[in-house]
Amino acid sequence: MNADGNIGVLIVDDEVEVTTLYEEWLAAHRTHVAHDGQEALTVLDRRGEEIDVVLLDRKMPTLSGSKVLERIRAQAYDCRVAMITAVAPDYDIIDMSFDEYITKPVDGDTIRRTVEALYSRAQYAETLTHYYSLVSTHANLLAEHSYDDLQENDEFVSLETEIESVRRSLDSSLEVDDHREFQHVLREIQ
Repeated sequence: MNADGNIGVLIVDDEVEVTTLYEEWLAAHRTHVAHDGQEALTVLDRRGEEIDVVLLDRKMPTLSGSKVLERIRAQAYDCRVAMITAVAPDYDIIDMSFDEYITKPVDGDTIRRTVEALYSRAQYAETLTHYYSLVSTHANLLAEHSYDDLQENDEFVSLETEIESVRRSLDSSLEVDDHREFQHVLREIQ
């Protein structure tokens, strides 16, 4: 997300009308468009650091959305991916590493909520990772030094303050609206 608060979104669909509509719905964010899988990978190669969320059509000529998803994960782009497709989910999606799967038709509210939820999950996961790192550091120091001695060290006191601050941030940002959202958050933790 930029300092201006906009989420970077890559819209990938072979239908120009669809990408145009999604861009309109996501006008509050920074959007990039690709009309085939290869173009999507080119955009990610050039502007990957600007992309937070990819909205990816599954069925496209030449390079399918499934193949694009595989490449996104193999190249470790730091983005979340929502498959938005007319293909109803079947057992073949079990091995696909998307973050969300939405069956078309969709509306603007669904697209906006999906983008914002995926971005929020990513931020929560990063904060949680940072929290566990701080707690690990704290535990290792406690294993080697007495708590009274540690309390005399300004860096340790700052560490405890930061742990508490990050914990409060995690508590306030975890708004689990339904079971499915909770499953996504748990997957991020693991």
